This record gives sequence, C-alpha cells and structure tokens, in this order.
Amino acid sequence: MLAANFADTELKGKVAVVTGTSGIGKAVALRFARSRAKVVACGIDDSLNSSLKEQALTDGLALETVTCDVAEPTGVQAAIAKTLALFGGLDILVNAAAVHPFGTVEETTWETWNRCLNVNVGGIFLFAHFGIAEMKKRGQGVILNLASVQGFACQNGVAAYATSKGAIHSFTRALALDCAPFKIRVNSISPGSIDTPMLEFAARTFSPEIPVAEVFKRFGGAHPLNRIGTPEEVAELALFLASDKAAFCTGADYRIDGGLTAGISVK
Repeated sequence: MLAANFADTELKGKVAVVTGTSGIGKAVALRFARSRAKVVACGIDDSLNSSLKEQALTDGLALETVTCDVAEPTGVQAAIAKTLALFGGLDILVNAAAVHPFGTVEETTWETWNRCLNVNVGGIFLFAHFGIAEMKKRGQGVILNLASVQGFACQNGVAAYATSKGAIHSFTRALALDCAPFKIRVNSISPGSIDTPMLEFAARTFSPEIPVAEVFKRFGGAHPLNRIGTPEEVAELALFLASDKAAFCTGADYRIDGGLTAGISVK
C-alpha cells in the first residue's frame, strides 16, 4: 500500500526518531510512517536497517535508517543531526532499542550488567539529552519509552533486564515532570510477551528442545487473553500516545500485557 492511499494522518507533518529496527521498534517506525510522520529509525544491525529501509521504499514511506549504537553519545548525536538534516526538526522520540541478557546476580558479569543498563536506560538518557533541545524549538514534543511488565513483576534469572525496565519507569516520570513546562509529554509502555526476535531468543534460551511456536503458546497461556501480543498492537498504542489525541497524557506507564499483571497465579 502506498503512502498516498493512507487515510491515517494522525502524525502528518511530524518528525519522529525511533530506536530499534526489529520487533517493536520496526513496527512503530512503519506505523508512524504510515500515519504520515517522517521517520528516522536507528538500529545497530546493518542488515536489519537495510531490510526496514527496503520495506519503507516498497511502501512509499518517508522513512530513513541510521546505524547507531544507542549507548554511544557520538552515535546518538550523529543520529539527531542526520534527522535535522533530513527533515528539519524533531517532534517525537520512541526509545525501543534494548538488550535482554539472562542470569541471576551471581551469573551476570559486570560487563553484561553495564551493557544492559547503558543500552536500555542510557540510550533513553542520551536521546533525551540531545533531543529535547530540538523539541523545545518546536514548542512541544513527545517521548515514549518502551519498558516492560518485568519492571513491575519479573521471572527468575533476569536481574539486569528487570532492573533496567524498572529504571525506565522512574526515569519516565522524572522526564515528564522536567519537560512539562515545555509541552513535551513523556510516557512509557510496558508490554507483556510480544512476538518479537527478543521473545524468540527467550524461548530458545529456556526451552531449546521445544519448537518456538510451542513455547510461544506456553508463554501465551500465562496471559488471561491466552495469547502473546504482536508488535503491531504495541505500535497502535504508541501511535495514540504520540498523537494529539493523548494531549493530556504524561508521566504515566501504559501496560499492554493481555491482562498478565492484573492477577496472581494461584490455582
């Protein structure tokens, strides 16, 4: 479907930077572009970046990709600079890039701990640090941070990851308060199990002897809606929060978890 045929124009005229070019990040970037935003998608994997760019070209979307390690200040600055050069400003920032190491505190190395916190939380800090000034020039803006239900309640063996996602919840609130005077809204989204390469990695890690599809069914069974979610469903929530329809929403977390955290598993 070509962009010219889209009736969906919630983000027309907006410039968005989205981190992560697979899974949720990819879905958000495409959904925003289909809603007439001009999008720069930042990812560390050149092959994933190329695949996303090819899909955008096929669909006639205003979407560019940039190779970027979100934990490196110079790379983040360069991504913001390219966005300004391409599209002249910045209105929306979606931080979806993440790593998901597994391990208890004893099993997690210092290097793994630092990498997880630097990517999952540090990347949000860096894009906000360099991006907020550009949003101020526009007189408003939106920042969306992808957290996780694991910031509220977690499984065993995810010490670094769960810590990073809990930190995103707190950092989102702090950013929202600091940015409110400038009409920059900041919210987080906490997905449950979503059909992404990251979840596939988890399936292969915990149950390497079982087909991924079967593990996904088991993961889905833990959710009251009895399935896992899709990246596109998360992208729809992101679109709402980024649009003017959510103009009074800031400083909050929005769960999209199929009811996973609504109850307790006592049978």
